[in-house]
Amino acid sequence: MSGTYLGMPSFPEAAREAVRDATLRGNLRHATHTIRDKRARAVAELDDWAALREAGKRIKDHTLRHLDRYLVQVEEAVTAAGGTVHWAADAAEANAIVTRLVEETGEKEVVKVKSMATQETGLNEALEAAGIRAYETDLAELIVQLGRDRPSHILVPAIHRNRAEIRDIFRSEMGAWGRPAPETLTDTPAELAEAARLHLREKFLRAKVGISGANFMVAETGTLVVVESEGNGRMCLTLPETLISVVGIEKVIPTFRDLEVFLQLLPRSSTAERMNPYTSMWTGTSDDDGPRAFHLVLLDNGRTDTLADEVGRQALRCIRCSACLNVCPVYERAGGHAYGSVYPGPIGAILSPQLRGIADDIDASLPYASSLCGACYEVCPVAIDIPEVLVHLRERVVQGGPAVRSGNRVVLRPAKGHAAERAAMRAARWAFTHPGALRTGQRLASRTRRLHPRTLPGPGRAWSGSRDLPAVPAEPFRDWWQRTHGGQDGAK
Repeated sequence: MSGTYLGMPSFPEAAREAVRDATLRGNLRHATHTIRDKRARAVAELDDWAALREAGKRIKDHTLRHLDRYLVQVEEAVTAAGGTVHWAADAAEANAIVTRLVEETGEKEVVKVKSMATQETGLNEALEAAGIRAYETDLAELIVQLGRDRPSHILVPAIHRNRAEIRDIFRSEMGAWGRPAPETLTDTPAELAEAARLHLREKFLRAKVGISGANFMVAETGTLVVVESEGNGRMCLTLPETLISVVGIEKVIPTFRDLEVFLQLLPRSSTAERMNPYTSMWTGTSDDDGPRAFHLVLLDNGRTDTLADEVGRQALRCIRCSACLNVCPVYERAGGHAYGSVYPGPIGAILSPQLRGIADDIDASLPYASSLCGACYEVCPVAIDIPEVLVHLRERVVQGGPAVRSGNRVVLRPAKGHAAERAAMRAARWAFTHPGALRTGQRLASRTRRLHPRTLPGPGRAWSGSRDLPAVPAEPFRDWWQRTHGGQDGAK
């Protein structure tokens, strides 16, 4: 990835600051509870939801196992339909390709339909450095851009803002980017939407270059798919003369028939709708309609490294529905900015450390940004076992070990600050393999339990600072069993 947000602290520090913001917590609590309650009702309408979920999982797993073949098929199909395919190994290469393509048109402005891949690569900043201005057209992304803010949610990037804050941003900032907001603008949803609509309409009608992402790529036909609810995607995909789509390589699916499964899973899991208001599909170019030139930039940026991890690769199934964020107690209280990544919440806690590595303090802390309650797995429409991957990545952070980085097999060194944890685990392993020592330790702990502190000293404070130490029983289990059952199997 292009790197963590500049100046961001590790998750524990950022979260500690975020939970003190009462307004932020109120905004998040209201929004996440509303979305997840609606999602639960929408999912309950389908008797075959479990079967659809399993089908989505299997399609994604099959595709990832044969990703090389399907990506070549995508390239061949897009090229046959009149498009041009570019391959980008990392964020810098992707940004350079897109910047060059825009410069070749001679344009200095582009319109964008929401694309997490371009947020991941930092494309807007790269275009700005080249003298090209990018206009976000998704309403929430527009709010983030005008407010010089960062996205905090996969589906609703401005979820941390309330209506009054949005009104103030529109009033003070819209004029510098184009058509200003009305002076009498209130915070009613209809007026805010109308102000955004009028502001963006002139951008749509003027722009000659559009930049998009894609929710899915169909290998069979070379068709790309974007689902959204405002119509901005339809405008970005049809009005410009040149369309550039930046898409992660994991977004490919084999056939058009497979798309039917995901067009049921995604809307119900994300917006709690039976189907998306706008589902836009495009295949290459046409002389009669749409852009005259189409470029597809296939982005790796750590994805093949992730694919090499047998446990962690399931994160690449993600269809960016955000259901896991809306049920996560940690995300609800800390918000998305604390994750220091364009991918917040539970999926970000397992995806970012794999795409970027764990050398940075932020990425090394993300696998711990979870209570391991499992709610994220229960709602995931493609059955990503996020708790399993979190534990797997925690082991990598503490122990290091073999991994793949930039296509090369390497041995990672343990992250800093975990020496005490490693020592404690080694001591526990020794104790559990020496029953006599374990029995003595248990008896000693029981007999001295009144002297035990409420918090751990030294490095242990990092653990007990957010957890209650379990009370030690008056008698070890083995002594109780010996006393009550005479050491025999079964009760008396």
